[in-house]
Amino acid sequence: MGRVKILRDFIGIIKDKASQSKAALISNPKTLSLHLALLRSTTHDPFNPPDPRHLAALLSFGHSSRATASIAVEALMDRLQTTRDASVAIKCLIAVHHIIKRGSFILQDQLSVYPYTGGRNYLKLSNFRDDTTPLKWELSSWVRWYALYLENMLSTSRILGFFLCSTSSGEDKDKDKEEDKASSLINSELLKEINSLGNLIEQIARAPGSLNSNCNILVDEVLGSVGEDYLSSINEVSIRVSEFRERLGCLSFVDSVELACALKRLEDCKDGLSTIFQRKKVMIETVWGSISELKDQIGNSEVYKEYTGRSLITGRRNKVSESARFGERVMMTQGGDSVKFSSGRFQSFNEFSFTG
Repeated sequence: MGRVKILRDFIGIIKDKASQSKAALISNPKTLSLHLALLRSTTHDPFNPPDPRHLAALLSFGHSSRATASIAVEALMDRLQTTRDASVAIKCLIAVHHIIKRGSFILQDQLSVYPYTGGRNYLKLSNFRDDTTPLKWELSSWVRWYALYLENMLSTSRILGFFLCSTSSGEDKDKDKEEDKASSLINSELLKEINSLGNLIEQIARAPGSLNSNCNILVDEVLGSVGEDYLSSINEVSIRVSEFRERLGCLSFVDSVELACALKRLEDCKDGLSTIFQRKKVMIETVWGSISELKDQIGNSEVYKEYTGRSLITGRRNKVSESARFGERVMMTQGGDSVKFSSGRFQSFNEFSFTG
C-alpha cells in the first residue's frame, strides 16, 4: 500500500508539472502568470491545502482591471467544472471561498455574475464523483457539500446586499448601523433574510462525517474557513432576531407562523453544529437562547392564539368565536387609516393616526 500511495502521489506531481508546462506553451503571454497561479493553487495533492502564496497571487489579479478579473474568474470556474479529480475540485472551491472572503470588489463582482445565471446548481457539482481511490471517493462528498454551501453563500449574499463573511464588507461594519438597517426593512424582507441565513446554517450543519484518514489538513482548512463564516452568520441572525423581538406585537398571523418555522429550522441545526464546532462561545450560546425564547414568545402570542384557537407551545385550544375574530378584523381595516411602524424602536410614533 505504501508503494501504491507513493506512485499515486508521483503521478499527481507529474500531472501538475505537465499542466504547468502546457500552460506555458499555449497560454497568452499576458495571462500566463494567471494560469500558473491557478494551477499551483489547485494541485492534485489530496492532503494539503493550497499554498497561501499561490492563492494570494491568484487574488492579486482582482486589483488591476475588470477584464482581468473576469478572465481570472472564468479560468477558475472552467478548471472547477472540467476536473474529475476531487483534490483539484476542493482546492478550486477553496479559491472561490477566498474570493468571497478576501477578494477585491471587482473580483467578487465577477464571481457574483458568473455565469450570468444563478440557480440551484450554480457550481454544477451536485453529481461530482471521483472513485479513483477510497480517499478521493470520500473527498467527493466534501466537494458536493462545499459547493452547495458556497452556492447558498452566494445566494444569501445577494439577498442581504453584501458579501457575507467578506473581510472587505466587514471592515466598515457598525452594529448600530446594521440594526438600523434591519429596522428599516418591512416584515417580508426581514423574513426573507432570516430564511436565507437559515438555509446557509442548515447547509453548514450537513457537513459530511470525518474522513477515515483523520486529520486531513485539506478538510481542516475547509472547516476552519466555514467555521469563521458560521460566527458571522450567527451574528447576522442575532441582529434579525433582536429586531423581530422589537416588532413581535405588530406581526400578522402569517408572518408569525413563518418566523416560528424559520426559528425552528435554526434550532434543529444546533446539535449538528455543536458536533462540528465543539468549541463553545458565549455569543453563540446567547443567540441560540434568544432564538428559543423568541419562538416560545410567538407560540404564546395573542395573534397566534387568536387565529388558531391554540397555543403553539401548550397545544391548548382557546374558545374564541369566528364572528368575534371577524369583527376585530373589520375594526382593524375600517375607520381611520392608522399607520403602524413595524419596528418596536419606533413605537412612540404609533400613537398618531393619519386620516384622510
